[in-house]
Amino acid sequence: MADLDPDRQLALVYVPASKRAAVETLWRLDAAFGAVLATGTEPMISRIRLAWWREALEKLDTAPPPAEPLLRALAGHVLPCGVAGAELAAMEAGWAAIAPGERLTPDNLARHGAARGARLFELSARLLGDESHPVAQAGRHWALVDLARHSAAQDERGAAFLAAGAVETRGRWPARLRPLGMISALARRDRSRGPERAERPGSPGRMLRMMRHRLTGY
Repeated sequence: MADLDPDRQLALVYVPASKRAAVETLWRLDAAFGAVLATGTEPMISRIRLAWWREALEKLDTAPPPAEPLLRALAGHVLPCGVAGAELAAMEAGWAAIAPGERLTPDNLARHGAARGARLFELSARLLGDESHPVAQAGRHWALVDLARHSAAQDERGAAFLAAGAVETRGRWPARLRPLGMISALARRDRSRGPERAERPGSPGRMLRMMRHRLTGY
């Protein structure tokens, strides 16, 4: 299964043990989608791999998972918590919007923010047991900032940061959702610093920012 970055690994430590496997598996699905694009050498092959994941996730609603570790983990940990395979499959559209060969237009950036970020945050909130807090905007913002952090081209980084800047993410996070809020707080920090002052994942400054959010909800 795809590895999680140090920031999300630290956030997982603060997820209750009874929910940790489900949240971790969901986040690893997001990382797996990212790995498809990061390791793809041909645009068409990347699209085929994304489509395979979408179809395999949809089939989880009607059939046992195949012998693929992440699909089995999703079936064992995430689906029993009230998340459908079709909801997971819908995340693929966010990655298809930025697949190789696609331009980072405002439309594609909006699709990425919504289908990847907003959905990931909403499903994470469901697994954490609190859907009362509006997390979709924070998810959009996080996805766009994360895209900027991982973009090699300066114009792409700028476009993603600009799109993230149009998304409002203020407000205090409830205690149950603070493991999720931790990575949202890092995204706000990253956008305020800009691409020229990017920090490596797991750096002391990032860890301190996460701890402050854990204590205050901001």
